[in-house]
Amino acid sequence: MEQSETELKDKVIEAIKKVYDPEIPVDVYELGLIYDIKIFPINNVYVLMTLTSPSCPSAESIPVEMETEIRAVDGVNDVSIELTFDPPYSTEMMSEVAKLELGFM
Repeated sequence: MEQSETELKDKVIEAIKKVYDPEIPVDVYELGLIYDIKIFPINNVYVLMTLTSPSCPSAESIPVEMETEIRAVDGVNDVSIELTFDPPYSTEMMSEVAKLELGFM
């Protein structure tokens, strides 16, 4: 059975939520580091993301770990992850879950 783009995107988000910034006990999705997720024809996944700072010590490992988790999703054909620092990350981008977890609320 073909899965819809929405179903695949939901599975990709679940995979992304397995990736944590090693210094913060909240996953990268809830932290607000994911700016965009697109599913292109034949299940190619594109993710536009940022990091908490350009000098983040995990700058190398987070995108690699994310790509690995997304590639493990059934049905994903290819993964492209793009890093951007525009707009710069701020704590305003965190979900309420993350803000509660980190004591911002």
